[in-house]
Amino acid sequence: MSNAHNEHESAIKTPKQLIVAVIAAFLVPIVIIVLLVQYVTSGPKAGVGSTSQTPEAIAARIAPVADQGFTLKDANAPKVLMAGEDVYKSTCSACHGTGAAGSPKFGDASAWGPRIAQGYDTLLSHALKGLRAMPAKGGNPDLDDVEVARAVVYMANQGGAKFKEPEVKAAAAPAASAEAASK
Repeated sequence: MSNAHNEHESAIKTPKQLIVAVIAAFLVPIVIIVLLVQYVTSGPKAGVGSTSQTPEAIAARIAPVADQGFTLKDANAPKVLMAGEDVYKSTCSACHGTGAAGSPKFGDASAWGPRIAQGYDTLLSHALKGLRAMPAKGGNPDLDDVEVARAVVYMANQGGAKFKEPEVKAAAAPAASAEAASK
């Protein structure tokens, strides 16, 4: 038998070749890493923070929070009563716009017909006190009774009724005239 199968030859035959192989083993990965870093950082640098020092960006950062779409209300000011359409849009449309929880859809004469037949006072009573799934005042306790009445008239008239707009009581009238005077 021969010992040829136990003989291994290496590519490194001299100490000089060994030194070159060790140095290459350290330098090649370092050169590859440096080239990758250069490739990644050489592109255009438009991204987060690139425009952070422009006057517009600085002004946006230091602007008061109260200026960002918040409406501050004076608690001591006289209450300004909303129109029926405004009350509908802010409170009632969530359910009456879609017919959720069995509520009559806005403008659907067939759904509003039986309710209108009960009369304005019954409709108003249900709106103020709540009925079935509808909470009192549509879930908005900040609404004045006159505002709820306006919303009832607005919605019922869109459903085929011919109700008159409710009159504002004397206590609420100064608030409306104060608003007109401030404009």
